[in-house]
Amino acid sequence: MSAKADGVLPSNLRALGQFRVKLGTTDNLGQDSLLLLKTLQSLWTKKEMNKQLKEETRRGFAALEDPLAGLLDMLESSSDWKGKGHSLGYYITNELQLWIKEHPAVQESGLRLKKLQTRVFRILAQSQVNLLDPLISIFQLHTADQNSLLGHVSHVYHKGKYKEAAILSIKLKLQLDLDVEKMCTPLLLQEKTNLVEAYVAEYPDLQRKLLQTLDMWCEPSFNTTDISRQYQGLRPNKLNHKMLSKLVFRLLEQYNLDPALCPNVINQRHLGSLKYLFYKRFVEKTMTQENWADHVQNTVGENRWLQEQLIQLLVSYCDLNTAARWALRYSLPEKTLPYGVANELQKLKAQERVEDAESRVGDYEKDKKEGYYQLPIPRENIHFLQTWEGMLRWREKVLRPGQVVGVDMEWRPSFGVVGRPRVSVLQIAIEEQVFLLDLLQLLKPDEMEELSHFVQTLFSDPTIIKLGYGMSGDLHSLAATCSAFKEMDKHVQGIVDLLAVDKQLQKCWRKSSLQVDVLSQEKGCGDRGFRQPERGLSLLVQHVLGKPLDKTEQLSNWEKRPLREEQILYAASDAYCLLEVYKKLCEDPSGFGLCSDFTESLVGKPTTKSRAKKQLNQQEMPSPSEQQAKVIGMEALSPPPSISPKEFSVVCDNMLQGLGRHLRCLGVDVRMLENDDNHRKAAELCNCDKYLKISKDQMRQLMQLSGLLTEEDNADCLAKSEEKQETNPASDTSESDSLQPVYNPNCQWLEESDLNVETLTLATGASLQLAAIPAGVLGKADLSYFYCCTQCGKVFWEGSHFGRVVSQFKEALGTAEGNQSFYELS
Repeated sequence: MSAKADGVLPSNLRALGQFRVKLGTTDNLGQDSLLLLKTLQSLWTKKEMNKQLKEETRRGFAALEDPLAGLLDMLESSSDWKGKGHSLGYYITNELQLWIKEHPAVQESGLRLKKLQTRVFRILAQSQVNLLDPLISIFQLHTADQNSLLGHVSHVYHKGKYKEAAILSIKLKLQLDLDVEKMCTPLLLQEKTNLVEAYVAEYPDLQRKLLQTLDMWCEPSFNTTDISRQYQGLRPNKLNHKMLSKLVFRLLEQYNLDPALCPNVINQRHLGSLKYLFYKRFVEKTMTQENWADHVQNTVGENRWLQEQLIQLLVSYCDLNTAARWALRYSLPEKTLPYGVANELQKLKAQERVEDAESRVGDYEKDKKEGYYQLPIPRENIHFLQTWEGMLRWREKVLRPGQVVGVDMEWRPSFGVVGRPRVSVLQIAIEEQVFLLDLLQLLKPDEMEELSHFVQTLFSDPTIIKLGYGMSGDLHSLAATCSAFKEMDKHVQGIVDLLAVDKQLQKCWRKSSLQVDVLSQEKGCGDRGFRQPERGLSLLVQHVLGKPLDKTEQLSNWEKRPLREEQILYAASDAYCLLEVYKKLCEDPSGFGLCSDFTESLVGKPTTKSRAKKQLNQQEMPSPSEQQAKVIGMEALSPPPSISPKEFSVVCDNMLQGLGRHLRCLGVDVRMLENDDNHRKAAELCNCDKYLKISKDQMRQLMQLSGLLTEEDNADCLAKSEEKQETNPASDTSESDSLQPVYNPNCQWLEESDLNVETLTLATGASLQLAAIPAGVLGKADLSYFYCCTQCGKVFWEGSHFGRVVSQFKEALGTAEGNQSFYELS
């Protein structure tokens, strides 16, 4: 809102007041409200946001015959409340809402209130979100005619203001009377999933309808482009099956709804699980036949569509006979089978050789175990415990102070199932003994109290060193399994997470002669045929002990009882190998690139993901308690050498675009991919860090030559630049401004030989991309230079948000590299 300083009422306000008086609608009411508006504008313009403004506002309300109508007069006579940010219109509206609470007698009712509600609808159509709540409260819109409210929301929607229509319907609680698919579709196209979730948050029926709609869009034959064509100006590529599938699973978990609502999404997830199982079994060959068949049956179940997809996969990976045996198992009609499979099925029936498909599928040679880590303890020292009485015998031995304990956990693989995994087996290894705790039995009500007390005692005792690999994730899964363990992570002490150590050891091994030893050890493991490179704990065990872990039982069904012998041996090995790795590292820390005080510096709490970052002065030493909370094992290893941002190249997919923008601000070369982009495009990065420096006057001439800047635009830019220079003279520059970082890339001044003026082509052959430069940029008084990439021709300049970005990254800007990294893409 603005007001003339000469004390004369603006002509448009005078006209409105006279018009109201002539109509006889308000007597002096309209004129009084407009005079109040002018007074408040004067105080607002002078930035006198203080007690005087508040007092004048409330005094004006009290003097008005009808404060509610007066508020509408003021809002209709101004426009500042239509823009973003704090405005006088918002201030007046908010103050009136507070004033009415103190003076409830001024509230309207009946026909007079309905007329005011009709007027306020026109304002709601143009107002920002911050005005909605006070206007709804002041004019009691929750009591308005339902059809009028719905008509107003429909009017806003058909004007293309989809977000505003959704927010207004949420505020007025109209969702049940509107079409959820119609209201939410444009929001999804605009990537406003948070608003979609808010729209259905309080209504289970709408949640189900939304999920069913999303699931329909996820049908393989459904073309999501047809939806986006109905909404002009909205990008169609945002509605794709991958994004929708992720959203569906997130909503299913968030609202705790039955996955059966979304058969298409669930089927596609299970099909992905099937393909993964085939890859693990027939490509990696890291699953046993029994494990594989068990998971396949659990994944397919009684779903006829998945059974047919299974047959197709069997034809691709195995043979027709194998596919026919599985078709026989599921009694699939011959007409649904591939031609060759149908013929094989007829032969099987004719020969009456119906055998168990599970025993015949994939008749591959059993994996040899000689090349893998072997448990150094006898089988009788592995104890599978299902009752507390059985555990009680070993309790004191496990809780003996001062000893080292290996801890691991196993759960059934989710394979697309919504929800968190439940820990089925908790493994605890001590010297010469391993205990496998069957949590499916021990967490039953009659056993739970004793077990939870035992586990909490073990993890909270600082004198017992607990070894793990990725302990934070294990504890998180344990907390999700039983409520008794939810707060346990706050009291955990004495943890050694070998995952943190492994990450640093990997960097050391890449640079040291140990890599040669590892290669020789790999060759000495025996000829086991094709096998994927080792990863995770298996790779650490291979590096330290010479042989990797056999991970073929990792994806077992750990909820199926009884456990097979192979599962028991695998679970025991996973826990006991931690003891042997730790012992080996402690015996010769320097041989692995570790400090001599390796054992003392490792003990701490498990690492956890946190957004909060502790900032410590480099000259200050953290207290012992702070040391304990640090990342485990990091203090014992020398930090890797740092690299400059220019030496770092990153590819980010569409889920990491925020990270990508931040990295770009810090000078890192980032390629950001969209949903439908081929990730091979990462190989086509520009990767150029050489620029031509072009003055603003030169750029103005180039844009005029190219026809992108008219004489009128040029004159306007010059006028704006001169006006800004008069308003903000250089002499007023503060000391803090002079210390701001300056964009200083690797560049040279533009010379005549660098550019073909007729074709606007650089000497490197790149075309100068001038069309992306808004004409208004040339009118910025504080902009002196443009920077042009010599390889791709893109043009960069310091944008209007430069100061905000500098503030955001001021810590990083303390380095020399940080001062060179800020620019705005054209």
